[in-house]
Amino acid sequence: MGVAQPLGDEPPLAFQLGEVGLRGADRDEPVDQRDARGVISAAPGLRRHLELWLNGRKLMDADALPATADGFEGVIAGLRNGANTLELRHKGRVVMHRLALENHPITGPMFSGPQQQPFMCTTTQGAVGRQPIVESATGPGFPVFDGAGNRIGYTRSCSIETFVTYWYRSTANQWRVLPTDGSTPADMQRITLADGREVDFIVRQERGSINRFLYSFAMLAPRGEDPSSPDLSLWNRRLQHWFQGGVAIGHSQGTLHSGAMNADILRTGQAIVHSSGNNTGTHYNLQVAAETAMMTKERFVERYGRPLYTYGLGGSGGAIQQYILQQNSPGILDAALPVQSYPDMVTQTIHVGDCELLEHYLDATDRTNPKWRVTKNRTWLVGMNAEEGFARVNDPLAPLKQALGYSTAPGSTECIPGWRGLSPLAMNPHYGQAPNQQLYEPQSEVAAIRWTHYDDLRNIYRVDATGAARPTWDNVGVQYGLRSLRAGLITPQEFLHLNWHVGGWKHPSEMVQEGFPFFGTSQAEINRALTVPGYFDPWSRRNMNLSPGPDQPAPRTAGDPLAMRAAYTSGMVFGGQLSLPTIDHRQYMERELDMHNVHQSFAVRQRVRQAMGHSDHLVIWFTDTLPGQPKASNTFDAIAVMDEWMANIRANPERGIAGNRPARAVDSCFDVHGQLIYAGADAWDGILDDKVPGPCTQRFPIYGTSRTVAGAPIEGGIYRCALKPVEQALADGTYGSWMPSGAQVAQLRQIFPQGVCDYSQPDQARP
Repeated sequence: MGVAQPLGDEPPLAFQLGEVGLRGADRDEPVDQRDARGVISAAPGLRRHLELWLNGRKLMDADALPATADGFEGVIAGLRNGANTLELRHKGRVVMHRLALENHPITGPMFSGPQQQPFMCTTTQGAVGRQPIVESATGPGFPVFDGAGNRIGYTRSCSIETFVTYWYRSTANQWRVLPTDGSTPADMQRITLADGREVDFIVRQERGSINRFLYSFAMLAPRGEDPSSPDLSLWNRRLQHWFQGGVAIGHSQGTLHSGAMNADILRTGQAIVHSSGNNTGTHYNLQVAAETAMMTKERFVERYGRPLYTYGLGGSGGAIQQYILQQNSPGILDAALPVQSYPDMVTQTIHVGDCELLEHYLDATDRTNPKWRVTKNRTWLVGMNAEEGFARVNDPLAPLKQALGYSTAPGSTECIPGWRGLSPLAMNPHYGQAPNQQLYEPQSEVAAIRWTHYDDLRNIYRVDATGAARPTWDNVGVQYGLRSLRAGLITPQEFLHLNWHVGGWKHPSEMVQEGFPFFGTSQAEINRALTVPGYFDPWSRRNMNLSPGPDQPAPRTAGDPLAMRAAYTSGMVFGGQLSLPTIDHRQYMERELDMHNVHQSFAVRQRVRQAMGHSDHLVIWFTDTLPGQPKASNTFDAIAVMDEWMANIRANPERGIAGNRPARAVDSCFDVHGQLIYAGADAWDGILDDKVPGPCTQRFPIYGTSRTVAGAPIEGGIYRCALKPVEQALADGTYGSWMPSGAQVAQLRQIFPQGVCDYSQPDQARP
């Protein structure tokens, strides 16, 4: 947005294009017009004299756009791909304002770099039911078929034509296609809006493709409207941007999530925007996700106008996207409601990568130690919770482990039900795959894919001389179990034995395909696991760095410093800047060893405090759960509180975010029925400070990670720790009351020839 100088006594004239920035994400012909929504604010006496010029030619009189109280607002068509110059002129002569615009094709990219290829289309799945548009008569690409199943061409962008569907909500709480003959289905629901109007529960859903991903816009619509000129009278101008979680490594278009048609949201009059590119079950490149969110919202604004405000909602990876998006791409969201959050994904890989190293040590290397047959004791090393006693937490592989002579415990740590399989998915180039990959032609391109998280972010991490993306995982100097040693939970000899044998991960280029149980647990696979030596390998032992001999410790893994640094400079690491009102809320599922461990909300808060000096924009809510019982959710309470918060900001912008917090926007905890237990600024005392534990802190036990047990701070995110010599660690009290013998000191030096982690220093990978 820019402001021109006034003409005489006229007030300033303002000109704004779109809502999300000047780099509009606009469409190529023939899919849609190359256009964007513009806003012109001008004094009444000036308005009839204004003209819009595009690339040196008159486009229209400004008053050809729909009038507003302050001027005009409407869609400006005719932009070409690439550079454009849009001018606001006074009767074609005096240039009042000029905007330089860079227009991008709907297929992308804008700023995320070269797009992933090969790319698998899913347009015939996920309730979209459309064949993609043919782009080429020959491959390479994804095949396109006609109605008879004949191949008619190929696509590499998976684009589809935009289409609109009208749905009604039945009394059986199902979405059904609205009849086109004007009849009223007998089972149609009626709803009452906040202003008292009673209307049929009918929703307009627009679907199409943007940045190669599928998108959906949904909102209430009156019957009989013209979809090319939508009636917005039932929209309350609030827009939810739905972000979906999951873990994936790309090369797929993904599918639209059911959250795009959340009936409980739509019945309130809100609109929902969603893209399969904002689903981390599709990919985890959050530069691409930000680009997709920007382009998708631009399309919504262009089609339906500017919302009163846009708030994010989504759990897990959907929560991460909100933290990263507001950090890297301000203006897309106005408020955030992350659920089951982590601060980011990339720093989760640090301690998650320890899981199988430690589980292998507990099950195999130190199998004769009776301590590890007590489930809870395993927390002493992995940091995360351990439980036993019901199916969700008991290790399903325990019988096979026992049959093959490994140690086991009645239950398991969070590593098993929460994270098993994600280390190979992130690191092993042989393990992953994408939907529909068998259809892509030629298959040689599919076979060449390196299926890793690193390669999904190759535009960020960059590649080495072999063409492989650079890996970030590092455990040089990490003293596993250090705090348990200091607490007397493990002996010095156990501490030394653990760190001698724990090892690290091979470079992805050295990895081999996984074994049992990663390709199923059929009887044939079980028989193979019992009879083929080494095939039973739930820990991915085959891809670990283990001890090469009895007198040599298992080698640790050094990550690539260029990749680590790029994670920071690209904004993939959440640095703690929080510019939006945020209610971070979650269900407490530690008893179920759910992967969404609750300390992550406080990892977020600590990063925010370190970056901003306060966390006044961030509210943390927990809702209790019990295994096997229905789970309450306080998400709709959070939406209502956020609506109040946003109304306060509109009414009193000078007070800022913190000054406009409503009374209910405060740290809180709720019981299993969603009823308030306690609310107050002291709710979570004792977690990030030395205060007496607050009421919510006392009610909800919080666990850590393998790295916090090794001495790292709660906020996590240290790729490469600063190192200090073993001698310094011995002198500064790192080991508490333990005074190692000469032989033990020699062993420490052998395990840690470069030194041990000094967590009083910042991440050495950070720019």
